[in-house]
Amino acid sequence: MRTLNKLAQGALAATLGLAFSVGAMAADITGAGATFPYAVYTKWAEAYQQATGNKVNYQGIGSSGGVKQIKAKTVDFGGSDAPVKEADLDAAGLVQVPTVMGAVTVVYNLPGFKSGEIKLDGLTAADIFGGKITKWNDPAIAGLNPGKSLPNTAITISHRSDGSGTTYAFTNYLAKQSMNFKRDVGAGNTVNWPMNAVGGKGNPGVAANVQKIAGAIGYVDIADAMKNNMSFVALKNKAGSYIVPNQKAVADAASGADFKVKGMAPDLLDQTHKNAWPITTATYMLAYEKGSDATKQKAVVDFFTWSLNNGQKMAEDLGFVALPPNVVKMVEAEMKKIK
Repeated sequence: MRTLNKLAQGALAATLGLAFSVGAMAADITGAGATFPYAVYTKWAEAYQQATGNKVNYQGIGSSGGVKQIKAKTVDFGGSDAPVKEADLDAAGLVQVPTVMGAVTVVYNLPGFKSGEIKLDGLTAADIFGGKITKWNDPAIAGLNPGKSLPNTAITISHRSDGSGTTYAFTNYLAKQSMNFKRDVGAGNTVNWPMNAVGGKGNPGVAANVQKIAGAIGYVDIADAMKNNMSFVALKNKAGSYIVPNQKAVADAASGADFKVKGMAPDLLDQTHKNAWPITTATYMLAYEKGSDATKQKAVVDFFTWSLNNGQKMAEDLGFVALPPNVVKMVEAEMKKIK
């Protein structure tokens, strides 16, 4: 009897030991940052958990928050649409790689006008978001939309209230169009918006403000804009074409980009391709080259390697654009630095 008990105890110990070792191998990881990729990261995380059993928790708190949290080592990876500069990457010991591409869209709420029916060029958009143009029937807007009966409705600007990579991309685009905008409003994660502006937290907050305020205009990532069935401005690109944001236009904007630069962050704004969406951006993942927890470092690499190779269709269904295959290989090579 004692022998049987010992055998049973041994089997139980072996079972518990196996369970412990499996549990130890499966590292749950956390990330935080940009709201721009929130939809795709959470979709990837759900599919990844089903495939591997490993959990990934990502919180959309804004790009500035993501950079702060990874630098504070309170998360295993950070997310940012505003790429961290080379010197800052080196100083902090961070690796930065793009994960997916998308569009920052210009959306509006003007009763009687459907998506794509309002045309703007870059300078006029800069004057609107800079507070110089305050009515929808302003001659500058009317001149780009001949034959349309534009209302004398006040324009309300909807913008991000948090530090945002979406704001970084959008304001850098507008600063390329107008020196006045660059001087008066600025370009960065946070800027000096004019008085006729309301803030919203995250891309969803901006989208909600545009939807509830007649005459509102704002900037939202393409995934949130599509999810909320919002109306897009047709924006004139550098080649002179009026483009409504779509995945092909994002891919065309990135077609000539050189991702071999340090930090893998080429400028995708205002590209010359005839079909390029002017406000195209990539979003980036940040992790430490040398982390304190090797298991979690490996789990970060495993998650993004799996997602880049298995989650492209999911990203496309949400309105994002997958990285080209050659860039995926470059990302995988760069992530080998994460130890």
